[in-house]
Amino acid sequence: MNRLADSEVEELRGVAWAAIERGAEGGGGMLTVESKDYPEALRAPRASFVTLRKGGQLRGCMGSLEARMPLVEDVACNAYNAAFKDPRFDPVGGDEIPGLDLKLSVLSPPEPVPVSSEEDLLRQLQPGVDGVILQAGGRRGTFLPAVWDMLPNPREFLCQLKRKAGLPEDYWSDEMTIQRYGADEY
Repeated sequence: MNRLADSEVEELRGVAWAAIERGAEGGGGMLTVESKDYPEALRAPRASFVTLRKGGQLRGCMGSLEARMPLVEDVACNAYNAAFKDPRFDPVGGDEIPGLDLKLSVLSPPEPVPVSSEEDLLRQLQPGVDGVILQAGGRRGTFLPAVWDMLPNPREFLCQLKRKAGLPEDYWSDEMTIQRYGADEY
């Protein structure tokens, strides 16, 4: 995965903040981004997540797992969605914006993790490195690699990921699919 240059990161952060500020304006709606106006690295299709925190607490997090649009457009969309569409939170108010911290995660493409059992999966997980996508029975959940900071134990990480996907913590099925991905954090 190619890390972005500092100048590219600053442009992405500027787009993310502009998307949030535009959304906070009365009837602002989504920010329109012309990807052709940005450096090549930001025009390439890549998946991203935008995480908002307020006072160290999660305030919104939305993203995409597959690269479907230019990175700069993906970040604008995910910043807007993290601030205004995360179903766990009320929409961000304009007065909250100065107190928000914003983190960008740019993902590598997900890769399948062939596993024979839960114990096999636990042995394969790389704490602090792997983002994980779990799919089973029409349900799906993901944790970014940064979640390892809060859940450093692989078993607890997996239990909480199952819960996030709407599955019991003790759930296991041979039909379950696991994918891993990396993320550059900015």
